[in-house]
Amino acid sequence: MQISKLVRNIMAPCAGLLAFLPNTNMAAQSAAKEGVKSVLLVHGAWEDGSSWSKLIPLLEAKGFHVVSVQIPLTSFADDVSAAQRAIALEDGPVLLVGHSYGGAVITEAGNDPKVAGLVYVAAVAPDKGQSAFGLITSGPTPVGAELRPDKSGFLKLTSKGIAEDVAPDLSAKEISTLIATQIPTSVAAMKGEVTDPAWKLKPSWYIIAGNDRTISPTLEAAEAKKIGATTSTVASSHVIMLAQPAKVADVVVNAVSKVGSK
Repeated sequence: MQISKLVRNIMAPCAGLLAFLPNTNMAAQSAAKEGVKSVLLVHGAWEDGSSWSKLIPLLEAKGFHVVSVQIPLTSFADDVSAAQRAIALEDGPVLLVGHSYGGAVITEAGNDPKVAGLVYVAAVAPDKGQSAFGLITSGPTPVGAELRPDKSGFLKLTSKGIAEDVAPDLSAKEISTLIATQIPTSVAAMKGEVTDPAWKLKPSWYIIAGNDRTISPTLEAAEAKKIGATTSTVASSHVIMLAQPAKVADVVVNAVSKVGSK
């Protein structure tokens, strides 16, 4: 009897404290009922978050909360961690959108329970044990000749590579901006292998860039088929979100409508 009374005395203040803490299970159920309100955008190699600058206002005009995740491009683990931290800050379900190498990042980070679906934009979608580097080099494109390594294990693209192979359908001013904002990308990041592909469990969409000279359109089509994605093709260079932002926005909005309305 004395032990029982002691336990009750210890637990009483704890019960009072718990009353002020959120019920995480109920919060998760409530978020699921609310549907997707947040879209997280993950840029590719040699880019930064500004590569989504034309897409962001289109999605915000539809009422979405949009976050352009800045991945450091220093290693695959670092990039996945940056995406995971961004997901953790969101209150409810999210849609992940990845461009190019960013497709590998969302493939790994997309296993978070908050992620409702994945959209691949001219991106890689590695299977377990595959890397962005392995996939891209399996279907060589002209941009490969424009890569320049440094002594620290990072790669940069020549101005010619960006102008002719990455973004030939953009204006001269836009191309200059891409050249100026280019981020050197670690070889280690590109060679990082996926351990648990989220597309095996999450619904996926894929936009093929029909005129891509960075990732082979044939490879993109094969990737889309492999993951069973709802697929569309746009006559565009590699940077579809800058060349044809409205078409990318349409796919994202459609994806949200399928995984849960706002």
